[in-house]
Amino acid sequence: MAAGLIFIPITGYTAEGPSHGPSEVIFLSEILVLLVCGRLMGELMQRIGQPAVMGQLIAGILLGPSVLGVLWPAGQHVLFPADADQRAMIDAVAQLGILLLLLMTGMETDLSVVRRSRQAAFSISICGIVFPFLCGFVLGELLPEAMLPDPGKRLITTLFLGVAVSISSVKIVAMVVREVGFLRRTIGQVIVAAAIIEDTIGWIVMSVVFGLALHGHIDLWSLARSLIGTAVFLVISFTVGRRLVFWLIRWANDRFVSELPVITTILAITGLMALTTDWIGVHTVLGAFIAGILIGQSPILTSHIDEQVRGLIVALFMPVFFGLAGLTTNLAILANTDALLLTVGLIVIASLGKFIGAFLGGRLGGMTWAESTALGCGMNARGSTEVIIATIGLSIGVLNQDLFTTIVAMAVVTTMSMPPMLRWALGRLPITTEEAERLKREEFEATGFVPQIERMLVAVDASPSGQFALRAAGLLAGARHMATTVIHFDYEPAGSSGEGKREADRTKAVMRENVREGHKAAQETGSMRAAITHRIENPDMEAIAVEAQKGYGFLVIGREPASKGPAFHEQITASAAEFAGPLAIVIARGIDRAKTVGPRLNILVPVTGTATSRRGAEVAIALARASHASLTALHFASRVGQPSAPRPWQRQIGSVVAPMNSADAVIREIVRLGDPYGVAVNGAVHSAGASHDAILRQIKDGHHNLVIMGVSPRPGDQLSFGQTAAALLEKAECSLMFVVSEQSAAVPGDTEDASQSTTSASRTVSS
Repeated sequence: MAAGLIFIPITGYTAEGPSHGPSEVIFLSEILVLLVCGRLMGELMQRIGQPAVMGQLIAGILLGPSVLGVLWPAGQHVLFPADADQRAMIDAVAQLGILLLLLMTGMETDLSVVRRSRQAAFSISICGIVFPFLCGFVLGELLPEAMLPDPGKRLITTLFLGVAVSISSVKIVAMVVREVGFLRRTIGQVIVAAAIIEDTIGWIVMSVVFGLALHGHIDLWSLARSLIGTAVFLVISFTVGRRLVFWLIRWANDRFVSELPVITTILAITGLMALTTDWIGVHTVLGAFIAGILIGQSPILTSHIDEQVRGLIVALFMPVFFGLAGLTTNLAILANTDALLLTVGLIVIASLGKFIGAFLGGRLGGMTWAESTALGCGMNARGSTEVIIATIGLSIGVLNQDLFTTIVAMAVVTTMSMPPMLRWALGRLPITTEEAERLKREEFEATGFVPQIERMLVAVDASPSGQFALRAAGLLAGARHMATTVIHFDYEPAGSSGEGKREADRTKAVMRENVREGHKAAQETGSMRAAITHRIENPDMEAIAVEAQKGYGFLVIGREPASKGPAFHEQITASAAEFAGPLAIVIARGIDRAKTVGPRLNILVPVTGTATSRRGAEVAIALARASHASLTALHFASRVGQPSAPRPWQRQIGSVVAPMNSADAVIREIVRLGDPYGVAVNGAVHSAGASHDAILRQIKDGHHNLVIMGVSPRPGDQLSFGQTAAALLEKAECSLMFVVSEQSAAVPGDTEDASQSTTSASRTVSS
């Protein structure tokens, strides 16, 4: 119906206007028809459990010579004329769409999944490529010359067919595995990891084959140039290039004030890397794919920016590209017996080759028979990958129209048969007890506060509180892979002269050492990425407010003077008022400023069972994990009845007593929070006196040197977190960290008046 509505004005235009040369009206009409029909068919496919991309491809087939061209040849010719200039206009959109689709594929490539399942994934991917490649190669060698685009280039076409049938579509595989609820299951992660490795190896090999095809023949010089150039490109990309991409994205995000600067930077990086691979003699798709991998790993790439990039590609370029691929497909050739046999043979060879390869790879990787069967079924989806390959092959003359249609038909059949086969195979795999426990922990963590922080802002001076805040921030940044910005304020202790400037030089060393410590802890628990910090120039009095606009999930404040008796100092109030999100205020007491890393932490975290205290406990667990600190969770409650028997998690310290009922549940929740990170949480309960008295007593009895407390701001003219926090400010002799997870009430204080009393600010950062 959408196509019919557009035919009327198009027909009128061609009747009254010129019929020669490219037409913007026809071009716009083609885009509209492909967008609308692709969206409708994609929606239909998703509702019946198939990938949306298959709907977009089928929409193109329906609009092309296979269906509309048979039912209404004149209308199909009017909307999609064969004129070369007119075709070139929409082909340009499709070629750009190829690069953007490879960009999105790379961004969705999660290398951490590969690391977790690398042994089995590598054996599966290698076998899953080799077996179907050999099958495709043999098929190409057996093809009669009449079916080849150029009999003199049989070897190139044969190599192309071998690679084309050996690559799975990681996007389709991941989508189906997620849809059937197996993405976090061990077998699901192995399937996705193997698909990622296959995709990466496949695009590298395919780019080399494309390069050979562009040269028109195979010679040692062109082959060596392609292989050496590809190797050098990959090495530079994942070393120097990775850092450069991160820096460019961060720089654009922080320096530009116009709309969507990061999107422009991402597109520019993709284009430059695509041109680089073209220059070294391989296809541009490799540059776009590797650019996507690097961009997807950037610590500045928030989920919001990722959605913007995906929105542009999914809404416009995907339906246009796959619709055009469908338009180019002419199923009428299947009426020819030879073409039909070739198509059936290609489907059988591709499916059996992939199943056998993945099955044997699974067995070699230590998987069971049932798991290997599921692997063979799950790796058989070609989808968008094969369509992209076939389109490029057709454009450079490696394929003719018949081979193109055959490959597209194979992609459609294997992709649409994969979901029901995988559901059947996965349904035969019961979940193990160990796997169920892991899934439960991961689900528990997904709702956490700390894992949601993507970028951290640190506002400190050279005081002991500032140095200790740098230590805490560095540990969190290194362990959680947070991009971190440090704002350094001038600090002049009473009776000193020029000490602040000398101490400011220590900021970089402190941050580096503690990021390294946190990173080391992350490596021990499986995370291999370090935090990134950067420098900001041109400081001003509203440094925090300016930086807050650039997208930070957490602020750490460490400045002195920090408090006046039970109240915060005005400069702390002013700093907190300039940041609307979660923050932590760090106050150092009993800390030797001459020590960069400081003593081993012995952390106490008061918990009450509320969401606020739970988030404070999460920060405490993250710090304990990064610094190998001891951690005690303290709950203060009224005693009712007789004490129960000691729990397994308990440590009897001083006046600690056994918990009862709700107290037991509160402590156990914190113990469960620490389990996924390997952090042993000790439990303590005090049952008499005010809450701050219980905390102060536990500090003394347990020899704690840091209290981390989740708090909520109270309304008023001064920054306040309630009576307990005020009492700790006044009486605690150990270091304090107040964690504000959400500022439901406005942070108080007259910021204009408060800023009058703050010291002048200068910004330096570790790098």
